[in-house]
Amino acid sequence: MLNSASLRLRLLAGAALTVAIASPVLAAPAPTAAKDTAPAAAAADPVIDPAPATAEPADQTGLGEIVVTATKRETNLQKTPIAINVLSSQALTDRHVQSLYDLADGAVPSLRVATFEARQSALTIGIRGIVPLDANQPAREQGVGVYIDGVYLGRQHGLNAALFDVDRIEVLKGPQGTLFGRNTEGGALSIVTKGPSGKWGGSATGGIANYGSYNGTLHVDLPETYGVSLKLDGVIQHQDATTKNPLADQTGFNYYHRRGFKATARVRPISGMTADFSYDNGYDSNSPFYSQLLNVNPNGCKAGAQSASPACALPGTNYTTLTGSVKPLPSQVVVNGDSRMKVADIGVPQQPSIDKTHGFTSNIRWDVAPEIELRSITAWRGVNATQYDNSGGYHRVPVVAAGCVGSACNFSRYSLADLHQNQFSQEFQAVGTVGQFDYVAGLYYFNEHISDDAATPNSLAFNSALTTISVLDPCTGSGGFGSLVGCRSIDRASEVHSKSYAGYGQVTWNATDRVHLTAGGRYTRDEKQGVLHFSRNLNYDTATQAQLTAAGYAPLDATWNRFNPMATLAYDASDTVHVYAKYATGYRAGGASSRTSNYQTFNPEDVKSYEIGAKTDFWNHRARLNLAGYIMDRKNSQVDISSIQTTASGSFNNLVTINAPGITKIRGIEADLTVQPVDGLTLTAGYAYTYTKIPPVLITSTGVYQNFYIVFTPRNAANGSVDYTMPVGDMDLKFHLDGNYSQATQTFDQFATKNDPAFIANARLALANIHVGGSNAVTISAWVRNLFDKQYVFRRDPSNSLPGAPTTNLTSGSVNNVLGDYGNFNAPRTYGMEASVKF
Repeated sequence: MLNSASLRLRLLAGAALTVAIASPVLAAPAPTAAKDTAPAAAAADPVIDPAPATAEPADQTGLGEIVVTATKRETNLQKTPIAINVLSSQALTDRHVQSLYDLADGAVPSLRVATFEARQSALTIGIRGIVPLDANQPAREQGVGVYIDGVYLGRQHGLNAALFDVDRIEVLKGPQGTLFGRNTEGGALSIVTKGPSGKWGGSATGGIANYGSYNGTLHVDLPETYGVSLKLDGVIQHQDATTKNPLADQTGFNYYHRRGFKATARVRPISGMTADFSYDNGYDSNSPFYSQLLNVNPNGCKAGAQSASPACALPGTNYTTLTGSVKPLPSQVVVNGDSRMKVADIGVPQQPSIDKTHGFTSNIRWDVAPEIELRSITAWRGVNATQYDNSGGYHRVPVVAAGCVGSACNFSRYSLADLHQNQFSQEFQAVGTVGQFDYVAGLYYFNEHISDDAATPNSLAFNSALTTISVLDPCTGSGGFGSLVGCRSIDRASEVHSKSYAGYGQVTWNATDRVHLTAGGRYTRDEKQGVLHFSRNLNYDTATQAQLTAAGYAPLDATWNRFNPMATLAYDASDTVHVYAKYATGYRAGGASSRTSNYQTFNPEDVKSYEIGAKTDFWNHRARLNLAGYIMDRKNSQVDISSIQTTASGSFNNLVTINAPGITKIRGIEADLTVQPVDGLTLTAGYAYTYTKIPPVLITSTGVYQNFYIVFTPRNAANGSVDYTMPVGDMDLKFHLDGNYSQATQTFDQFATKNDPAFIANARLALANIHVGGSNAVTISAWVRNLFDKQYVFRRDPSNSLPGAPTTNLTSGSVNNVLGDYGNFNAPRTYGMEASVKF
């Protein structure tokens, strides 16, 4: 095991040595024909006239320039001293990416996308080991900022909506606290859509696939009329369930039906001013992935001395005795840890979860003078999410024993939740160049209101002999409660108001043609007020003071102030070799856990990052190699202690969020290679090494030190792709193949248990530029995701295979609800055909 000093030295030395060796070889001046020839950017905001992700050089050979907006101005990716990956619209099409969850297969090795629990309705997004486990709580924040056309999305709910006409997705790696603000510790995911062109045109796509799938998009650009350009976008996506639900008239698992609409108007009221006004709404009906029982009592739990069952140990406890008994499985239950089940073993009540998103954005840019451009980004957005998750069946607690009576026979935890969020944001920017200085300055305001509630009634019941199963009354069957609205025992309900104010500035001094020094800072003030309305079906709004005192409850009323500086030294060793050293900071706001009866608060976490990198082009611009090595130190890491407890009316998840003392260490190396050995053939490869270590945390209630882990962060991840275009007469035959690997990693931060390693391949074959009806260009394609139909568990939960969490007795743990690990397999192979036409 490497100690931190040795690891840090090796990381920095390795990256520096690579750059040192590469620089003399790569520094040869490029031929004139291969110079960058993309037009100078007239706009830096992504909404207005977004530059294409790639632009062909003059001679149509070699790798084109990639334009990004990571510094709030349009710059060449290779000359931007930030570690960035860009997914162009063509790359998204080749991988058949319809929503952000389709990036979970590893399109960018440092980017991790996962469902929250088994649910597609909320996504966990992480970069460089900053991956929050439970950011779907109203008073908790994400660690990676997600932006659409420059607008920050405050919740992870609704992130899996259908993507509109995307020009590119920029993945900014490392803290972006200065220009992007709070909750960008790991980086930012910036989605840039295509705006109106003012010219008649558009495209339409339709496709069909297995599992009853179909999809369609329509993009219409209307000609400018009376100074107004209009663009309309529509999208629909559908997939039937991939795991069937045996209960009649109930939804299966891994189903979705998405649709959306967007309208954008561009106005040029005066010379030098451009204003975009857009409205969008989305609808996402979906069901969770099926949760399978992977094994039975894998830790050998049994009543008696804890020492007799050493593997049956709940982290953070120091039991001496185990009590109760591990129950035999009912005959209807299927144990399968090897393959994805096509039909659930027990049919359950299940209806789709519904996410509805909407937003209005105003984006105005005014070229006041050659030295300054003023911008205003105003946005109102909201999401309403209604969750129905009964994916566990008998694979989650409570466990039922033969001879049960009444509510003791109930099972199948139906996780229900409602979330309503509205946000308003306003950002003013000034961007320009004065002499040798490029500058960005801005003011930012964010206001968010969120409310949520949750319930977990049981939905099924065995008879006493465990031979038959019946559906419980949806209003009263679960201890007098049920799943219907108005019949629920509310586990929790909360409401949060958040405000954030920020001012920032960044200046780049172009000291010489080769040396560039950047410095910047951002001051942020966060205010957050929150209340619990319900906890364990106790109405806190009407509860007595004695009841609130007994629960230890106090409302959330907190303010945090932060200053996040950054500094970068960049050096252009030649026209094709650019190196940099960067210091950056970021922070994630604090909050309170609505899963706790006392509404337990936690503080912000802060990160400091030290990074060196090199961006190189060589072989006459036919090859590109980008390298980065970084060290991140995170203070006050927010970690979760989770346990599931059962009651007569159902079961609930008790999640306590705490700040881990000490410094969490995250270290990594990243490499991206693109090669075009011959015209028409492009090869890519990417790699990310990520080391993480959270110091052990003392659990004060038990006096035991517990290890915690950063979730969904493989130590090693890699990908590669092959793209080949071959002219066929006036048409083009295009072939794409990509492969993506990730090492096994933890999926719950308090358990060492890991998911499975994964390798996923995707492919597409297309015949493009088929001319029909004059100038109309038609493309016909066939695609496949998960080409080899690989099956792996992407989420594994061991909490049901360990003793129950302590309540009052800290030396004795019960094994009455020990069942086994449960988890979720990845999506099966999907394949289909599409036809698209440009007009």
